[in-house]
Amino acid sequence: MTTALCQDNPSDDATKEKDRASTRCLNQDNFEFCGYSLKIARNMGGNLGVSAYVWDAGLALCRYFEKENINFSGKKVIELGSGTGIVGILVTLLGGAVTMTDQPNILQQIEHNISTNVPSASRQRLKVCSLTWGEDHTNFPADYDFVLGSDIVYSSVTYSSLIRTLHYLAKQGTTIYLSSAFRKGNGSLSFHEVLLPEYFNCLIVDRLEDKDITVYKMTRINARPEDWFLT
Repeated sequence: MTTALCQDNPSDDATKEKDRASTRCLNQDNFEFCGYSLKIARNMGGNLGVSAYVWDAGLALCRYFEKENINFSGKKVIELGSGTGIVGILVTLLGGAVTMTDQPNILQQIEHNISTNVPSASRQRLKVCSLTWGEDHTNFPADYDFVLGSDIVYSSVTYSSLIRTLHYLAKQGTTIYLSSAFRKGNGSLSFHEVLLPEYFNCLIVDRLEDKDITVYKMTRINARPEDWFLT
């Protein structure tokens, strides 16, 4: 179910006067996963592009966690391209210490959904940070138990940067869950079948045939000298 909300646009001191004169319109979708009712707002008036949608690949990853009864308690998790935040929020509710990342203009949407869905007592386990793949990934630690991404393989321009970032963040023993929708013309099939296996052990763990969505479970292959450029 989707509802529409309009509210004053929160702002910092530097943009308060500009934001006072404007409002943002939020569409809110309701989801049920792992016994939790999630209310996910999407800022349709904020020029967020693809980040203003709850994509089926993200829902597929949430359903996979539910189906497999995965417990993230005590685990350190980072999510790439969090968008609305639905995956990272669910993982937090399942006990994970989660760092949710995206471009700077997306973070306010994520923080709004955190405030709606995550109890205050659990927010100490949550961080929201900007991360540009291939540029500032080395500002983050490389000791995560899980790296997550849903529908982040959509532009061939970003593929080398994404691999570089995944390779840095995933230590030996880190599990990567990547949920991807394959689209014609963007090279996503080649990315998963040719590029990723050069650096990661890739296992298909779930598939939605009707939506052409595949969930991969990946681990990093031991680094070779020719891979050093990735770090």
